[in-house]
Amino acid sequence: MAAAVSACAAEAGPPTLTWYINPDDGGQAALAKACTDASDGQYRIETALLPRDAASQREQLARRLAAKDTSIDLMSLDPPFIPELSEPGFLAPVPDAVAKKTTEGVVQGAIDGASWKGKLVTVPFWANTQLLWYRKSVAEAAGLDMSQPVTWQQLIDATKSQDKLIAVQGKKAESLTVWINALVASSGGKIITNPEAPGRDIKLGLESDAGRTAAEIIGEIGRSGLGGPGLPTADESASLTLFQGDQGSFMVNWPFVWSSTAGGVEAGTYDKSLLDDIGWTFYPRTDAGTPSAPPYGGINLGVGAFSDHVDLAYDAAQCIVTPEHQAQYFATNGNPAASTAAYDDPAVQKAYPMYATIRDSLQEATPRPQTPFYNEVSTGLQQTWYPPAEVDPSRTPERSTQLITSVLRGESLL
Repeated sequence: MAAAVSACAAEAGPPTLTWYINPDDGGQAALAKACTDASDGQYRIETALLPRDAASQREQLARRLAAKDTSIDLMSLDPPFIPELSEPGFLAPVPDAVAKKTTEGVVQGAIDGASWKGKLVTVPFWANTQLLWYRKSVAEAAGLDMSQPVTWQQLIDATKSQDKLIAVQGKKAESLTVWINALVASSGGKIITNPEAPGRDIKLGLESDAGRTAAEIIGEIGRSGLGGPGLPTADESASLTLFQGDQGSFMVNWPFVWSSTAGGVEAGTYDKSLLDDIGWTFYPRTDAGTPSAPPYGGINLGVGAFSDHVDLAYDAAQCIVTPEHQAQYFATNGNPAASTAAYDDPAVQKAYPMYATIRDSLQEATPRPQTPFYNEVSTGLQQTWYPPAEVDPSRTPERSTQLITSVLRGESLL
């Protein structure tokens, strides 16, 4: 009798929506509570933590969805993995009304990253982009006018002239794919020219002027030693440490740079003069006359196709991504908003004085290749464009094309 009463009580309560989230500083859990309270008893949102790295997040979600797991109501998804989950029908279709409401005033890069085959398949949540960070003292000594667009070659020459190091991500990891894609896109090229094609028919655009320019930049930084001795293992955090040191000059990296450095100053780890010496601007160009295509990252919200509460999950998603909640998440957790209105929030502007540069960069940001075979493409790039010192414009694009094409045709294994 007690068990029966318990079951009835559980059924009488509001449905529980499980939101699988990537690790953060507690911001998504706070939004889950806020939207639970705002639902007036229609649902409760509970968060379930995914692994820290994006590849493991993808693997766990893909396996669960392939097994038609009904417990996945909401998911925080890294944009490159969205086509892989959308193509087999693992994501519940976004209702037209939801799509319209959640893309109003949203930066174009976030809309592109949330779509597949020209249709919105996830809800834009927060967006991210890399900026060019620089030490004002070094740029001034090198004679660079940072109020104007600068090129990679100018940065290389300035770094050499001042006997400094340039901070980039050369580790065999997703951060290397981000760098390659941004360089290729900034030269007007694409890593994949027909991303919606079946795996066997995918064509790569690396054997092009854009691909060779990307290889030339990475190779020069690697061979010259300008990236420092730790370049082959440098991720975003290692790059920041290099930039903050005595040899720091220029760096491409995400906005966490500012909050991390400001926190270090507050804790007494760094002198305030370091923070005062940091400037920021748009991602560097590969060609002086062509605007750059900054990296795009972030998180979108997907609704599981096998959820028992798809409608409620989309109601919850709309609550989570309101401009007010995006601004709150940005100011407290350091993850930039996809909504342009969020950048008007005083708390955001106080926490991130470069808010306008981030917002404008996101309008031009280019997602990594949107394809169901992204894992194979990214891993193939990391294997053939590594280490940076061995990247050669005359060999690397061709070698990379051959490996990835062979893998997609089932002729080779990664």
